[in-house]
Amino acid sequence: MILKMSWRNIWRSPLRSLVVMGAITIGTWAIIFLMSFSFGMVKSYVNNAIRMETSHIQIHTPAFKEDREVGNLLPEAESKLATIKSSAEVEAATVRTILNAMLVAPKGTRGVIARGIDENEEIKVTEIDQQIVEGSYFGKGKNQVLMGKSLAEKLGLKIRKKVVLQFQNLDGEITAGAFRIVGLIDSGNKMRDDGSVFVRRGDLNRLIGSEKAGHEIAIFLKDAEQIQAKTAALKTDYSNDLIESYTEISPDIKLYETQIGTSFAVFVGIFMLALIFGIINTMLMAVLERTRELGMLMSVGMNKGRVFGMIVLETLMLGLVAAITGMILGWITIQYFSGSGIDLSSFSAGLKQFGMSTIIYPALDGAYYLQLTISIIITTLLASLYPAYKAIKLRPVEAVRKI
Repeated sequence: MILKMSWRNIWRSPLRSLVVMGAITIGTWAIIFLMSFSFGMVKSYVNNAIRMETSHIQIHTPAFKEDREVGNLLPEAESKLATIKSSAEVEAATVRTILNAMLVAPKGTRGVIARGIDENEEIKVTEIDQQIVEGSYFGKGKNQVLMGKSLAEKLGLKIRKKVVLQFQNLDGEITAGAFRIVGLIDSGNKMRDDGSVFVRRGDLNRLIGSEKAGHEIAIFLKDAEQIQAKTAALKTDYSNDLIESYTEISPDIKLYETQIGTSFAVFVGIFMLALIFGIINTMLMAVLERTRELGMLMSVGMNKGRVFGMIVLETLMLGLVAAITGMILGWITIQYFSGSGIDLSSFSAGLKQFGMSTIIYPALDGAYYLQLTISIIITTLLASLYPAYKAIKLRPVEAVRKI
C-alpha cells in the first residue's frame, strides 16, 4: 500500500518530478560518459606504452638498468629467448641490442637510442611494421634503418637517404656505420619517434663486434592477468637477471591506471553533492505543499513511521528511476562510441606528446555501474531524511486546517 501511494505521489506534480529526474538522469549519463572517456584515454596511453615501449615484461642485466653501456650484455640471450617463447603464457618475445648512438645527417646531428631488432620477431611484439607511414619495413640488403617521421623532418631527411650512426663497440672504441633510410614511423608517441631509430640486430651486432649480442628480452603475454605470476616465475628461473613488469619499468603507467578510480570518486562526489541539495529542496517543497494531506493521513491513523517511510520511499523511487535511465543512456552511448571511437585528430599534436592515440574508444567496467548505483541510493536516502523528518513533525490538528 505504501509503495503504491509513494509511486502515485511522485506524479502528483509531474513537472517538478520530471525536472529532478531529468537532472539526475543527465548527471548519471554525464558521469558514465566522462569516466568511460577518461578510461579510454588511460587505456590508450597504457596500451601504446606497453606495445611500443615496455612490453609486458623485460629482462636485462642489473648493470644495464643502471648504465646502458654496450658491454652490459644479457648472458645467453638466445637460449633464454627460446625457453621463454616455448611457455604457454607467452604470445611473443624478442631479443634487442640497445645502444646510445649519435645520428649524423647532412643537416645536423642528434643523440638517439639505436635499437637493434630481429625484424620478424619484433613485429609480433610491437607491431612496428604497422606504424610505418612512408616507405616500407626492412627489405633485402644490409644496413637499413627506420626512424620517426618527425625526426626525419627535423634533420631534412627522406626515404633512401643515408645517415651515419656512431657508437661505442665492445672494445670501447668509437665505430660508425652508414645506414639507408627505408621507412618513416609515426607511432603516435612523439618522444619515442624523435629519440629512437631501428636497425637490424645483425647489422648492429656486426659493428659492435659480437654476432649474438643482446641487451634486452621483451615479452608480450597472451593474457595481461598473468603478468605478476609470469614475472615471479621468471625471477625464480633467472635469478641473476633483472626481471621487471611494465609497472616496474614505467611507474607512470601504473599511476595512470590507479588514478582512474580516484577520478571516478571525485566525479561522483561532486555530482552527489549537487544532487543531495536538489533532492532535499524538491522533497521539502512536496512535503510543505501536502501539509493538509499528511495531516489527514495521520488523523485517520497512519503512524509517523509510515509517513516517514512513505517520504523516504518516494525519494528513493525518484532517484532510482532517473539513475537507471541515465545508466541505460550511458551504456548505449559507450556501446556506440566503443565501436567507432571518438576522433580527436584535431588535437593530434598534443596527444602525441603524451603517447596517446587520436582515436579514443570509451570503455567502463561493470563495477563502476554498481558503485554509481550504490552512491545514488545512499545520496537519495540521505536527502530524504530531512523532508521526512519535517513531515512527521507536523501536528495533525493544525495540518488539516492548512489551506
